[in-house]
Amino acid sequence: MARKTILVCDSCGKEVAEGKGAVMRVNFTDARRGSRQADLCDNCAGGMPGHAVARRGRRPKSMVAA
Repeated sequence: MARKTILVCDSCGKEVAEGKGAVMRVNFTDARRGSRQADLCDNCAGGMPGHAVARRGRRPKSMVAA
């Protein structure tokens, strides 16, 4: 018997489609309080505060050569 996991947005309560959505994780500077995590749909994730962060590591060779 197969089981299917349905992901629901923690902000708006709508079902998140397969391959869509995001996970927001908040880490506190005070290590005693641990961290919090929320599953979000694309619409809610776009409205969250914060800024885009550059990806880490080297660029792929094809982009460096250009």
